[in-house]
Amino acid sequence: MSTGYIRADLRRLVAARADYLCEYCLIHEEDSFFGCEVDHVISEKHGGLTREDNLAYACLVCNRKKGSDVASIVPETGELVRLFNPRTDRWSDHFGLSPLGPHGIIMILASTPIGKVTSQLLGLNDSPRLLEREALRQIGRYPTPAAQARLGK
Repeated sequence: MSTGYIRADLRRLVAARADYLCEYCLIHEEDSFFGCEVDHVISEKHGGLTREDNLAYACLVCNRKKGSDVASIVPETGELVRLFNPRTDRWSDHFGLSPLGPHGIIMILASTPIGKVTSQLLGLNDSPRLLEREALRQIGRYPTPAAQARLGK
């Protein structure tokens, strides 16, 4: 049964562990219009438990687009592939940031099928998200030092 309730101490732990970044797009909670929230990596609907090892920090956009999904299909191959799991996967193993193009746009590049289906499902490179990252880059807020650490920089 889904309760939707996550204890305050567990919320604080999840946020601090993530350095207050969305663990999917790496935007800082202070830079997200709606902030961040705790996400069940494996949703309660699919038997996921409300435990530290099944919770991630996600901006509202990523969390709403992910919903209760745990996998998606790679369009080119038809292969069913699980989504990125912030508890077991390293961000830099599945994603990278593009070098700045002529307009300074920072794209999140998928380097694996897991990264590809996650990027596609979450719309990580949809126009509004690209514009958001560009605006943040211009004021020195994307990627933050904490995000750069997840990039291996």
